[in-house]
Amino acid sequence: MTTSAAAPARQVLEQACAAAGLDAGEAEPLRLAENQIWRLPGQRVIVRIAREGQGAATAREVRVARWLAQEAVAAVRLFDVEQPITADGRPVTFWVELPPQEHGSVEDVARLLSQLHSLPAPDIDLGYLDPFVRVNERLQAATTISSEDREWLHGLHRDLAAAWAERPAGLPDRAVHGDAWPGNIVRTIDGVLMMDLERFSVGPPEWDLVSTAVRAMTTGAVSRPEYNRFCAVYGYDVTEWEGYPLLARARELRMVTYAAQHAASHVEWREQAQHRIDCLRGRSGPRPWSWKGIL
Repeated sequence: MTTSAAAPARQVLEQACAAAGLDAGEAEPLRLAENQIWRLPGQRVIVRIAREGQGAATAREVRVARWLAQEAVAAVRLFDVEQPITADGRPVTFWVELPPQEHGSVEDVARLLSQLHSLPAPDIDLGYLDPFVRVNERLQAATTISSEDREWLHGLHRDLAAAWAERPAGLPDRAVHGDAWPGNIVRTIDGVLMMDLERFSVGPPEWDLVSTAVRAMTTGAVSRPEYNRFCAVYGYDVTEWEGYPLLARARELRMVTYAAQHAASHVEWREQAQHRIDCLRGRSGPRPWSWKGIL
């Protein structure tokens, strides 16, 4: 980020830290994008500044973190200040800094999901799961793909949304993480814990399980022995549920539109975005497909 762009970012940070009684003098930027992440050295605090208009989502994330702490589920913890705080129209939260971390294993994901899904849905407003959140926004932002591909993806979205409304019965609704892959279930010297709580909602636990199943069946990022261990630890194989193809297709659509959106501003994503579209459209043979990137 340029100096001119960083100045207002630091101004929001300083305003929020002052309201929380924290010193922002030596703050270090970790990520300055739509959502900003700052570190306060010596205070073991991570500051997250969300986009304007995300106040409700940020407040929900705070409620989730407090509920997880109450239920002794290993997850990132809030720093002990009243929050969220709004600074210059942007909601700000404060988190206890983690030790160095690495991605969890598929077994780690299964253990934490098993614990999470064993809990009754909390008595807090989480909203109901939307498996297509931001799909339309991402397609509008995907300016490097052809109009014909974009319309086909919109049509797939409409078909899947209609099928979602009539999906088969499955496991009882629970609180779900929403984006449960090994990048969000991490290992530190203190153990394994959940990160990125912003997609928490109430919904079918199968949605959390589909993330790993898709990495095994769609992209091959998870080997068959790894997937078998995941199912053994959790105690259930979501691919045997009749609703699996629907949820897997929804997850694949999200992965495709993520790449397509980022291709508009990152040239290195363009080939991958088109490859993912071609896979969905049947141009690249049967699964598993080789998809590169973080998802």
